[in-house]
Amino acid sequence: MNAARSGYRVFSANSTAACTELAKRITERLGAELGKSVVYQETNGETRVEIKESVRGQDIFIIQTIPRDVNTAVMELLIMAYALKTSCARNIIGVIPYFPYSKQSKMRKRGSIVCKLLASMLAKAGLTHIITMDLHQKEIQGFFSFPVDNLRASPFLLQYIQEEIPDYRNAVIVAKSPDAAKRAQSYAERLRLGLAVIHGEAQCTEQDMDDGRHSPPMVKNATVHPGLELPLMMAKEKPPITVVGDVGGRIAIIVDDIIDDVESFVAAAEILKERGAYKIFVMATHGLLSADAPRLIEESSIDEVVVTNTVPHEVQKLQCPKIKTVDISLILSEAIRRIHNGESMAYLFRNITVDD
Repeated sequence: MNAARSGYRVFSANSTAACTELAKRITERLGAELGKSVVYQETNGETRVEIKESVRGQDIFIIQTIPRDVNTAVMELLIMAYALKTSCARNIIGVIPYFPYSKQSKMRKRGSIVCKLLASMLAKAGLTHIITMDLHQKEIQGFFSFPVDNLRASPFLLQYIQEEIPDYRNAVIVAKSPDAAKRAQSYAERLRLGLAVIHGEAQCTEQDMDDGRHSPPMVKNATVHPGLELPLMMAKEKPPITVVGDVGGRIAIIVDDIIDDVESFVAAAEILKERGAYKIFVMATHGLLSADAPRLIEESSIDEVVVTNTVPHEVQKLQCPKIKTVDISLILSEAIRRIHNGESMAYLFRNITVDD
């Protein structure tokens, strides 16, 4: 396929070679060449982007994976989008498999919804469409003033379970917290397996109760208007940790969307081991694996951690052989092809439920 004649180009906004690996896989599947551009950091830390070819009147797809330096990656994306906008590109579509700041999508006490701020910045920079995968909260799509295609990695992870885990029929799908129960239930129903949920003190944090609606404490001797006294709320108590469901003598497969700080996954693995699970797998879409995650996984009861290549993690894999990768470049390349050709995206969502 001649990408220049077909009216679209694919660029990579990353300045490091490790982060452009996904972009190369996608362009190979499309039969196109990666667009010519230079992205680098100046000595004072500023990001500079130079587009080395004409993009006038073309559809431009910017592939941006998010390495450990999140803020630099965001600036690379914003500056490249703005450079393409000023170069008269027709449409600028961001391919952002892992959308950064997605955990900051709810109001906290005296905080802000940073994810919405980032959505506004991307629109201002010139993006007209976004392709992403497994948003941390699906409601994030409402922050954008342009279309968002939120693809799913579950078909690839389900295929891995069926093909790479021996005797997976003797497995049980585990949610490490009640919040992840819907996703786990969807996996269990697809695979026709049992479901278990871990519930207890490890999942209750004080931060989760700060939703931004708390007023400052009442000043001493302040006048309270009659009739405005609210009933006292009972304080939350951390229940003893329990596993709802039978995991004895079974393979436990913990599913989630993001694995970053792995302490909660390691703790869940220990509990499942105590309850009789003889093998423990962790399946997640985005493998951020920050800080000492590789070492903690290697020393834990977890037998294998399976993530997709939405986030570069080659260094972590060298540190921990338990980390395995599933390639999702196929669905991203097909999404690019369909969007450019004006085809329906429904095929990419076949048999996909809201809970995936």
